[in-house]
Amino acid sequence: MNLDQKGLKKRSITVAYFFNTIGKKHDIKLRRLNNVDEEKRRIFERDLHRPGLALAGFTNLFTYKRVQILGNTETRFLNHLDEDERKRVFENLVRFKMPCIILTSNNKLPPELLNMATKAGIPVYITRHSSTKTVYLVTGFLDEQFSLYQQYHGSMVDVYGVGVLLTGKSGLGKSEIALDLVERGHGLVADDVVVIHRKGESMVLSAKRNNIVDHFMEIRGLGVVDVKATFGIRAIRDVKEVLVVVELLEWNKEMGYERLGLDTKFTKILGVDVPLVQLPIFPGKNITVIIEVVALNFLLKRYSNYVAAEALTERIKQVINNDRIQENFEE
Repeated sequence: MNLDQKGLKKRSITVAYFFNTIGKKHDIKLRRLNNVDEEKRRIFERDLHRPGLALAGFTNLFTYKRVQILGNTETRFLNHLDEDERKRVFENLVRFKMPCIILTSNNKLPPELLNMATKAGIPVYITRHSSTKTVYLVTGFLDEQFSLYQQYHGSMVDVYGVGVLLTGKSGLGKSEIALDLVERGHGLVADDVVVIHRKGESMVLSAKRNNIVDHFMEIRGLGVVDVKATFGIRAIRDVKEVLVVVELLEWNKEMGYERLGLDTKFTKILGVDVPLVQLPIFPGKNITVIIEVVALNFLLKRYSNYVAAEALTERIKQVINNDRIQENFEE
């Protein structure tokens, strides 16, 4: 696992993990063509590379640390060379410590070239998919693996289709509120530990559960609750986009809390601005219903551009203007 300059976590994966996992998560089947130690090779980048210029002898800008794709163009270029030249060209390629080679469109490598790759410890795979589709599927898989991510202490709930992240200090009742929302028919994504990913340059934040905690919740005074077993499959979600953050605050009468909602607050998560709603907690306040309204308000703003506070302000202005007109008319 690597860290970038901002301390955000970035993964590297072994080629063994790549081969064993990609077929389960994406519609692509790879078949081994040689037997090497795949644990010794690691993939650090989401981008792939087609080594056309490297095969032609220009290796100054060869991005050999990426997964290498050999399609029709590359294999036909190799096949048109005489045997000695083909060996020389391929030997120049495999001297670089690349993660692996994928042959697309069921292309084959001559046995002598495959032996050279094996001797260099480079795994070689084959797929029936075209180069275009292979690049699309493999890039999609690696995009997930290398996306920036952070773990947050809180609860993530799908409320009316809106991904709501509940945050706040320990002991404020985040889990209890999430459980109440689940009981009201909404879906739990994660509790206690929320893992949030951002893929590449995308502005979309995807929240998932921690695989160890899974869909278990700890409720103080009750203990551990298995949400999936208790409420059924309808009560859980595997992944949800983070659209709103609700921060629970301890009630403090000295603080000035938002009254109208004219100014939308934002908080940054992995460099993305997410709408923030700060809710003070005190006995008797029905936070669950308020969070449902937060989700509904978000949907109103997104799909109809309607903001209740603006509508009320406009109505007050109209009443004031009408009163002024009436006063001038009476004078």
